[in-house]
Amino acid sequence: MHDELVDHLTRSTPLSRGEALRVIQDVLAYFDETTEEYVRRRHRELQAQGLVNAAIFDRIEADLKYRAVAPPELSLRQLRRIVYG
Repeated sequence: MHDELVDHLTRSTPLSRGEALRVIQDVLAYFDETTEEYVRRRHRELQAQGLVNAAIFDRIEADLKYRAVAPPELSLRQLRRIVYG
């Protein structure tokens, strides 16, 4: 899985193949959250830091503009429509 990216990382960094694969898997897992999962997790984290809801929601709203989130699951039909219109 992701052989081209693993190869690139092993060529351009001091990472071994196994280390590169773990880094890729960690990054993909981090960005695999849905928007709802991300909002809930960040709310808990910021609340634990002692922030109040007004500040929490302002920060989450700002962060979401720059956050990659997991795409929705697509059916075979939806995939075909993307390709063929």
